[in-house]
Amino acid sequence: MEPAVSLAVCALLFLLWVRLKGLEFVLIHQRWVFVCLFLLPLSLIFDIYYYVRAWVVFKLSSAPRLHEQRVRDIQKQVREWKEQGSKTFMCTGRPGWLTVSLRVGKYKKTHKNIMINLMDILEVDTKKQFFPWLQPQIVRVEPLVTMGQVTALLTSIGWTLPVLPELDDLTVGGLIMGTGIESSSHKYGLFQHICTAYELVLADGSFVRCTPSENSDLFYAVPWSCGTLGFLVAAEIRIIPAKKYVKLRFEPVRGLEAICAKFTHESQRQENHFVEGLLYSLDEAVIMTGVMTDEAEPSKLNSIGNYYKPWFFKHVENYLKTNREGLEYIPLRHYYHRHTRSIFWELQDIIPFGNNPIFRYLFGWMVPPKISLLKLTQGETLRKLYEQHHVVQDMLVPMKCLQQALHTFQNDIHVYPIWLCPFILPSQPGLVHPKGNEAELYIDIGAYGEPRVKHFEARSCMRQLEKFVRSVHGFQMLYADCYMNREEFWEMFDGSLYHKLREKLGCQDAFPEVYDKICKAARH
Repeated sequence: MEPAVSLAVCALLFLLWVRLKGLEFVLIHQRWVFVCLFLLPLSLIFDIYYYVRAWVVFKLSSAPRLHEQRVRDIQKQVREWKEQGSKTFMCTGRPGWLTVSLRVGKYKKTHKNIMINLMDILEVDTKKQFFPWLQPQIVRVEPLVTMGQVTALLTSIGWTLPVLPELDDLTVGGLIMGTGIESSSHKYGLFQHICTAYELVLADGSFVRCTPSENSDLFYAVPWSCGTLGFLVAAEIRIIPAKKYVKLRFEPVRGLEAICAKFTHESQRQENHFVEGLLYSLDEAVIMTGVMTDEAEPSKLNSIGNYYKPWFFKHVENYLKTNREGLEYIPLRHYYHRHTRSIFWELQDIIPFGNNPIFRYLFGWMVPPKISLLKLTQGETLRKLYEQHHVVQDMLVPMKCLQQALHTFQNDIHVYPIWLCPFILPSQPGLVHPKGNEAELYIDIGAYGEPRVKHFEARSCMRQLEKFVRSVHGFQMLYADCYMNREEFWEMFDGSLYHKLREKLGCQDAFPEVYDKICKAARH
């Protein structure tokens, strides 16, 4: 009888606490209970399953044999859709909660879902290493291959991608149809710029391969199109030789002018393999520059990816607090996924004590929870609260506008830390290119967290920020909430080639326009 009484008392106290604090407060600030007890173990099981599956598939070389069969199945589904009258738009059948984007894809419920079960690495071609006059070495992959799969395989055989975006669960398809960036992008550009070929199933069910010299219009129009020109079924991506470590320098910088000048200077130096900045306030930052190396000083080796290590952004902040420069050697794969365990710094809002040494040693091996599971268990109330009281945005602006942009971020949303990542933007056809006819240095300003600006209102504040980005010929990453109207959207992005191809390939009755798929003004 006593246990039942105790349980009843606990339940009553919990209900009183909810009544006192409010349900919204409990959902937002005590979510860690559910995450720690359920989502962390479940995420670990998912990771183990997919890692073992990928390893077995690659060792048995079964993926290339099955790939053509799977592509034919996709073609069959598209042709059946046409035979049935093409009554609705098509989209991939992958559930919306599985994507890394925080946006909820409601169109999945009304569009024809085409099932695309393509999640394997098909081929790694390193033979051309011995024949440098041939095409670059490449890895050929299916669209649902993740960055975690890619690094696990390539680094084990001494290769890597020139641009390897941060989070483990990011997929090749998402990085091509959307975009991707990493701290090496000042040398190599965005993820799309290291791709050498795309293979797609089009609106009529036909198969096409496109490269810069073959079906080039389609090749340049696919990036940022969000699956509205066809279904991606494979991609070929450049690879380069990898080294064991990244020799990483940490330099605290104070004063906004000094931060912008230093960051611009380091981003222009091609001898830097990696350049990244973390801005902790408007006038405090740590700028990091790195080079790949096979040699390391044992006393300065830091395996930052080990589960018991401090979260990377907290580790970096120590250099700012102690006002000292630093030099560390970080294993290459650890460096690539340095922000994964803390999901940059988003996990501190979900598990506030997650960086505590006791938690790291006892439970850090299960971190992070999968973003897809966080979305699946979010609930409508919490989703709306996050939408109104939380910002996840990446804005791409010319490097020459960095100081002005940081002031605008401070005034409109006031979120810190801010991620700074430079990239070179080539002058190529497509939705995103510089204003002039020459390549230009840009910067990704990433803001993730709870805005601290007074009277924050998501729609008005974000529209103000989007207006600034348009005014400097910048771009907004399309995984995030976008509040522009149609005219403003096409002012930001160059739709000339995109619209031409949609008409030519019969996409207008097969796929929604990219604006209708991602912008809030079109979805509500």
